[in-house]
Amino acid sequence: MQRAGRVIGTMKFAKDLADPELRARAAWAVAAGPKIAIHTRAISLVRGALVVEVGDYIWQRQLASLRPHLLKNLTQALGEALVTDIDFRPMPKRREPQRAEHARPSGLPSEHVDDPVLDLLYRQARKKGTA
Repeated sequence: MQRAGRVIGTMKFAKDLADPELRARAAWAVAAGPKIAIHTRAISLVRGALVVEVGDYIWQRQLASLRPHLLKNLTQALGEALVTDIDFRPMPKRREPQRAEHARPSGLPSEHVDDPVLDLLYRQARKKGTA
């Protein structure tokens, strides 16, 4: 049984159905394996080089040594030598969803500002009618 990516690589489809970038990004998880795929994400295909975001600089160095093996796995998964190089880049830090530390006090108006100086300035501006 052959993988779909390999079959698509040998057939002639419309250009948007067999987009090389989409195929290369989809094949990354198969070529890298589940343990590496958890810590990485294929972003784009630029002039034959697959850009892969990695967790940090340590992952970048470790995966750079595995580059020939990963390229061979990508070629096998795609059925053709679509990817000629892999560019490992550290991921930018992503912000986690944040929860409020405490609920808004019910006795205060909804326009209450936590900072006392800014709250005073805000109230004075409201009295003048500028805010």
